[in-house]
Amino acid sequence: MAFRDLRDYLAFLSRRGELKRVRLPVSRELEITEIADRVVKRGGPALLFENVEGFSVPVAINLFGSEARTAAALGVERLDELGERIAKYMGLAQGPLPGSLLDKFKVLGQLAELASFAPKVIDNPPCQEMVLEQPSLASFPVLKCWPQDGGHFITLPLVVTRDPVTGQRNVGMYRLQVFDERTTGMHWHLHKGGAAHYRRSEAEARRLSVAVALGADPATIYAGSAPLPPGLDEFLFAGLLRREKVELARCRTVDLEVPARSEIVLEGYVDPLERRVEGPFGDHTGYYSPADEYPVFHLTCVTQRHEPVYPATIVGRPVMEDYYLGKATERLFLPIIRFVLPEIVDIAMPAEGVFHNLVVVSIRKEYPGQPHKVMHGLWGLMLLALSKTIVVVDADVNVHDPSEVAWRVLNNVEPRRDLVHAEGPLDALDHSSPQAHFGGKLGIDATRKGPADGHPRAWPEDIVMAPEIVALVDRKWPELGL
Repeated sequence: MAFRDLRDYLAFLSRRGELKRVRLPVSRELEITEIADRVVKRGGPALLFENVEGFSVPVAINLFGSEARTAAALGVERLDELGERIAKYMGLAQGPLPGSLLDKFKVLGQLAELASFAPKVIDNPPCQEMVLEQPSLASFPVLKCWPQDGGHFITLPLVVTRDPVTGQRNVGMYRLQVFDERTTGMHWHLHKGGAAHYRRSEAEARRLSVAVALGADPATIYAGSAPLPPGLDEFLFAGLLRREKVELARCRTVDLEVPARSEIVLEGYVDPLERRVEGPFGDHTGYYSPADEYPVFHLTCVTQRHEPVYPATIVGRPVMEDYYLGKATERLFLPIIRFVLPEIVDIAMPAEGVFHNLVVVSIRKEYPGQPHKVMHGLWGLMLLALSKTIVVVDADVNVHDPSEVAWRVLNNVEPRRDLVHAEGPLDALDHSSPQAHFGGKLGIDATRKGPADGHPRAWPEDIVMAPEIVALVDRKWPELGL
């Protein structure tokens, strides 16, 4: 099912017993974070804090805080259904086909079948039920998440910009530190689409219009977090996930569109000549990202629904809510990765690797050096280029079982032969490298080896019980009283 908006989704969660309304007074200063952190790590429900001290606006958090809840938010029973749907539309369902991956994405954006999913602008949008004549952020319960945070941060925004050269739209999820009632930081990482738009506006020395939507429907929120390739519109992608158009509203003071049923919309601009220190911030790596200079977002208009809900998320030491958003991306992009590297069977990005520090792939190995080919292929593919460590295992290994992966790595790897060292771009939040955005990478070949790999010794067989004995014990098990 497609949820019309955040309220529709909250009502759905309430019916399923997956929404807890918290009526006790709570503070936006650290307390909501501590509560939400405990709940998400226990696999608990979404939370709606209805009594935030000093504010009349409730806070919704942990909206995607389990794999099942994330699947439901995106209208599927299993997250793997997302990849199956994308594979179908890109013509990948039957395996690799002629044409480049870029060609496939172009087709995805042009298919007549997808016209019904293209976003549409509507009149009298709900997000403009109220227009604040004096725009201010003071009425919204923006959270301070961790003790050493540099201030209060908007953490679940959809930031909309348009390329000043091509006019192409980008929707991304970039945190905003509130400096005062009318300005925030704009945390654009080097590799993100919004940052590219900013660099082009900077080159032309002109302001970049920005709109920030808070509290869209869950599929559209997810689309803003997904690392889509250039040329694929996030609102079209959200429509594909929802199987229903995303309704958009034209902003009142900037030439941009936002989800029409957003709870709150912030309109404004970024001046390419202005920067301000932003941070520190307790980030999804589990460490504080340091303070640094970033662009400044200036508020020109605030529109909102009557009695809006303020959406938020927290990040920190995993597992957090963002892990499940990342899991959706992992499953959704698997068919696309297979198109480029068809020997790949499955992929996993464990929570402990915080997305970019560890990628585990299983492959159908057919020749020596193939694991190395896969590593370098992944390092050249979209934002997987930022992956710091890649582990390659055989096709029969469950990449989602950390214990099994560790067992295979620690038994199968001969360090002089099986470790691949490389250099390349790193995520902006990687603190281990002496140089920001660039550093060392490690590939680990944990596949079986044979004479063709330069391994003359016989490779041992796994210990596996005879299947007839397994079946026998299965039949007897209820009578054994164990």
